Amino acid sequence: MVYGYNNKIAEVDLTTGEVTEISMEEEVLQQYVGGRGLATKILWDRLGSKWRSVDSLGPENLLVALVGPLTGYMAGARICVTGKSPLTNGIVGSTTSGEYPMELKCAGFDGIIVKGKAKSPVYILVTDGRVEIRDATKYWGMDGKETTQAINKEVRDLMKERDPAFGLWKEPGMLYIGPAGENQVRNAAVMGKWSHACGYGGYGAVMGSKNLKALVAKATGPLPEVADSKEVSALQEKYYEGCFSDPQRSFWGTGAGGYTTGAQASSEPVRNWQEEWHNEKSIGAINLETRNWVKRYWADFGCARNCLKLAAVKSGPFKGAITDNPDYELEAYCGPNLGIYDPDGVVYMAAVIDDLGHSGINGPNTMAFAAELYQRGILTKEDFNGIEPKWGDALAMGKLAKLIAERKAIGDILAEGTYRAAVKISEMKGVDVTKYAIHFKGNEVGAHGIRTGHHFPYLGYALSVQGGDHTSIPRPPMSEAGSALTDSIVVCTISMGRGGRVLIWDFYKAVTGWDMTQEEWMDVNGRRIIQIQRAVLLLGGPDVVWDPLIDDDNPPRWYEPLPSGPYKGSAPNREELMKERANAYTGMGWDERGIPTTEELKKLGLQDVDKAMESLRK
Repeated sequence: MVYGYNNKIAEVDLTTGEVTEISMEEEVLQQYVGGRGLATKILWDRLGSKWRSVDSLGPENLLVALVGPLTGYMAGARICVTGKSPLTNGIVGSTTSGEYPMELKCAGFDGIIVKGKAKSPVYILVTDGRVEIRDATKYWGMDGKETTQAINKEVRDLMKERDPAFGLWKEPGMLYIGPAGENQVRNAAVMGKWSHACGYGGYGAVMGSKNLKALVAKATGPLPEVADSKEVSALQEKYYEGCFSDPQRSFWGTGAGGYTTGAQASSEPVRNWQEEWHNEKSIGAINLETRNWVKRYWADFGCARNCLKLAAVKSGPFKGAITDNPDYELEAYCGPNLGIYDPDGVVYMAAVIDDLGHSGINGPNTMAFAAELYQRGILTKEDFNGIEPKWGDALAMGKLAKLIAERKAIGDILAEGTYRAAVKISEMKGVDVTKYAIHFKGNEVGAHGIRTGHHFPYLGYALSVQGGDHTSIPRPPMSEAGSALTDSIVVCTISMGRGGRVLIWDFYKAVTGWDMTQEEWMDVNGRRIIQIQRAVLLLGGPDVVWDPLIDDDNPPRWYEPLPSGPYKGSAPNREELMKERANAYTGMGWDERGIPTTEELKKLGLQDVDKAMESLRK
């Protein structure tokens, strides 16, 4: 018996309407675990031989959504959504919390694989052992709040009709897209609740390309049986003790970083990374708390952190806007990144981003890139259909977000993501604007700079197999496998209290009955996942192929000395960094050109991946 898993994945072909079920061999589950790891294995097996020709926004691409063995047992239940990324042309494991992973797992499934394309908008409903493709035509075009309210009502009414004796049905778990995803904005997010998201990778666009509005689940069953239920209960008590001993994160959430990451660490995006320091106390968490919070504690299933908050604008021109804390990433990218320091303006922008289904990191990154081009006179008011995206103007920035989501005027080009937009605008305007584009292999970067040398490692993003994803940063030798671990088991890193990470291995054994050590994961299983991700990232295609000797690097702006703040003048030395990169390649099992070596791949049992690398080595 396989413990901790249902060992059943629903495979849905939207072209034919066929639904099948698949299971995985125990050896595969032990090697790839779940979530990001198992999805990487599935994607390689299905698409690896033709990776370069697969259009990420075509029906041949797969959307894979998987939970992991510890989802639901260890606090912070999450789900990982992935596929061939429309941004990187590689695999990006993107996770979010919420009810959907719990409802899906309790309905008897560890995940869903979606292929093909529906003729008209649909959503997929999973109930106890049952998978349905349902019409979503009337929901197409709805924003986030409209979508969740409408589908929640339909599903609750449906469940009441099917089982009237059950009593009061609560709302289902749901992942969905907004207008940005529907219009295939390349960096659109897969949304959850009103303000959760699988942000990195552009998988909202993949759902839009398949005419898939939502993934919905409602269950009445239990979680799968575990190997040692008493030990799981004991470990949960230890886990919660760690959470309770670290109350600061619960009180402030990550939003406290909106001030400190800029003022103290000099590592926050300010006006498209033109600066990384600010001393604007208005953006401090205390102002959001006293002015905007309407719910202090809000947690997802089984999480003792309660780091989420609910914020609203109570008066003024933005009255009625409602979102989460916002957390640090949205606070930074919807705030100082756009020159906005007014708490009401930040909450308003975060709400606009969420409702439209933009990624809270990637979308505003593209917006700030466009705003800088306006600042420099490269893009004009006419390019923006009359909008003037001036720094600090939240109303104008909100209009710009909508322009991109609807692919109107310059928004149609910006909807291609920061990198592709920079290439197209350079051609259109006859001036190189790629130097203003802050991304890593097409994936816009998290709100954490490197120029001080103290916040994030100089080569962290440059060597990541997930591009600009701040949650998946390698610190050689090969410790990006650590990020792949939480994305594969699948739980929330932030939910972990003091000592929570060291309990993972005990949790894993108590739930699955299988032994795995940290060394085994870092040296073999996790490393195997990272090498497959590296391989497909370098294969790329069909529109973009990355050259590691060129693209395993920081954007030009990040070599410019910081212009202000306590770390004024700080910046990495590129010549020294390139020497460091050569050493890192060796430690990561890559050759002098950054390609995984034959020795490395064969040692991990990846002979088929090695064969695919032969063309790159030539």
